[in-house]
Amino acid sequence: MSKKYSIIVLVLCSLLASCAQTMPSQIAESPTAVIVGQTNQPTPPAEAARRPTIEPFRFVLPTPGAEPVSNWRPPLYPLPWAVSPYDHFYFARPIAADNVNWPLAEYRYGGVYFAPNIVHTGVDIDAVEGATVLAAGAGTVVSAGWGLFSGSDNNISDPYGIAVVLRHDFGYKGKTLYTIYAHMSEVKVVKGQRMKLGDTLGLVGSTGATTGPHLHFEVRLGGNSFYDTYNPELWMAPPQGWGVLAGRISGEKGELLYEHSVETRPLPSEVPLRRVYTYAKEAVNSDPYYQENLVLSDLPAGIYKVTMKYNDKTVQTFVEIFPGQITYFTFTDKNGFQTVPPPAPTLNFLPRTATATLTPTP
Repeated sequence: MSKKYSIIVLVLCSLLASCAQTMPSQIAESPTAVIVGQTNQPTPPAEAARRPTIEPFRFVLPTPGAEPVSNWRPPLYPLPWAVSPYDHFYFARPIAADNVNWPLAEYRYGGVYFAPNIVHTGVDIDAVEGATVLAAGAGTVVSAGWGLFSGSDNNISDPYGIAVVLRHDFGYKGKTLYTIYAHMSEVKVVKGQRMKLGDTLGLVGSTGATTGPHLHFEVRLGGNSFYDTYNPELWMAPPQGWGVLAGRISGEKGELLYEHSVETRPLPSEVPLRRVYTYAKEAVNSDPYYQENLVLSDLPAGIYKVTMKYNDKTVQTFVEIFPGQITYFTFTDKNGFQTVPPPAPTLNFLPRTATATLTPTP
């Protein structure tokens, strides 16, 4: 073999050796074919290192939370709130604003809902089971637990269920004020405990004479009994920019019309319709100034149409609700609707105040 031929053979062998070393790398760079239905095809280590697996795109939906409270309302006026010298918005709502904290339309003060001889002496607030019950004003706990109506601490059949009574640090016209919180699931206070506005009293429940969880709230003036109640809607501060409608409806001889249906509609839409009933006959007290037998609170300021049936005819009037105020109207057989405020109170109505006594000079 010639020398020239030997050199050519050596070069060819070198080239073949070089190709043999680089061939695995070149094969690795070629993607592996995917066969439908085959699941055991290994992925080369180099491929996994350079091309990480990409997660498929997914929609991630949030876990549904609690349903938002409808009929949102602005914050309440600061306490105490009274535009008129005869008003007394002294109390906050006993349920916080993140829950329903307004009176149920069908369970207002003075209504007859459970039996003809059982008059509702407070308002019901449709709060959820376990919602926090708050002190509507500063005061002292004078009762906590069972037995508010019956007077027996061990009476677990008491219609008020588990209840708390606060005697407040302030009164009205020289008389003591109390607030009642009933049908609770548990109380978190004890008798004699001092409470501030907004302190926790317990939790909403359904104990006592009730068909479901809610808070029964009462305002009592002058005494702590079933017969000393007044309409809480005249005592709880309204939402800012909203007002209260109060009325006195009487018949042919000046007698009050009991359990009489009255409708209100905001103008111009006339939606929503709000229906309220005049007080029943027993176990209710009218405000000393307004002498009302109908109250509808939490009305946004504006013009409203008020309608009702009287002697088989539909009668109506128009009233204006003012922010933070009480709009008052009357209806009589002789004069129909009037929006004149009540007469000025007599001296024995005014709050007791210290008066200096002057001794005449002889």
